[in-house]
Amino acid sequence: MKMSRKKALKNIAGLSAMAITGLPAMAKSEHQPMALKGKINHSVTRWPFNNKSVEELCEWAVELGIQSVELIDPKDYATVRKYGLTCAMCNSVPLHHTDSFNNPKNHEQHKKEYFDLMPKVQDAGFQNIICFSGNRKGIDDETGLENCAVGLDPIVKEAEKRNLTICIEIFNSKVDHPDYQADSTEWAARLCEKIGSPNFKILYDIYHMQVQEGDIIATIKKYHPYIAHYHTAGVPGRNEIGTNQELYYPAIMQAIYDTGFKGFVAQEFIPKNEDQFTSLKEAIQICDI
Repeated sequence: MKMSRKKALKNIAGLSAMAITGLPAMAKSEHQPMALKGKINHSVTRWPFNNKSVEELCEWAVELGIQSVELIDPKDYATVRKYGLTCAMCNSVPLHHTDSFNNPKNHEQHKKEYFDLMPKVQDAGFQNIICFSGNRKGIDDETGLENCAVGLDPIVKEAEKRNLTICIEIFNSKVDHPDYQADSTEWAARLCEKIGSPNFKILYDIYHMQVQEGDIIATIKKYHPYIAHYHTAGVPGRNEIGTNQELYYPAIMQAIYDTGFKGFVAQEFIPKNEDQFTSLKEAIQICDI
C-alpha cells in the first residue's frame, strides 16, 4: 500500500527526533530529507509562511533537511518537537517591536512576561529568545542603551540560570521600522558589552543591516563574537534570495562559517512566488555552502 506524503514525512521526523529531542523514533520511511552539507544549521521563520499551518511548515522543513522552525509561540512547541525539530529562536510573548526595553515604563511588565516564558522555553529544550529595543520616541541612543541594559539585567541573569540566551534583533529604521533604536550593529554590540553576559547576544538580520548600513561581510567578521543567530532575505524587497538582488549569499554564508559560528541561519524572506516550497528549497540550496 502506498504511503501518503504526510505520513512519510512524519516517519522521517521520527528518525530525526531521536537525535535532536530524545523523542521515540518511528518506523523508517522510503523517503529521505534533502541531503545538505552540514556546514550551516538551517532554520525557517514562521511568519512569512502564515498561509501555511505550523504542521505543514514542519513537514516542509523535514523534507528539505531544515532543523528548525522558529519565531513560534509556546502553543506550537509540541508540534515542532513532534517532527524532531527545534525552534532556534523563540518569540517573546507578546512581541514588542515599537515599545520595549528602551523605555523604563515597560521594564516590570517585560520582566513578568520573560520570567513566564523562560521555563517553557527551557522545558521544550530550546535556547534563544528574541527581544527588541523599541522605537526611540525622542529617547537618545545613549539613554536608550542604558535603559535597555537596566531592563534586561534581571532577565539575562535568569536566562543564565536556565542556560538560555536573550537575543536583541537589529532592524533597519530607513524602510521597515522607522524610529527603531537598535538599528546599528555597533549600538547592539555596545549593549552586549554593557550587559556583559554570554547569555545576551545579537540576532543579526542580514536584510535589515544591508538596508541600514551595508558592508555585511566586514561587519560579520568584526562583530561575530556578539552574534548568536542570523536571518536572511533578498535586497531590495525582502523577497526570495537569488541572483536578481544585491546580496550574494554564498559568500555571506562562507564568511559566517569562517568565524566558527555554530548557531542557526534562518530564512526570513517574504515569498513572492506562488510555489513557496520551491522558493524555500532554492534558498536553502543557495545558503548550503
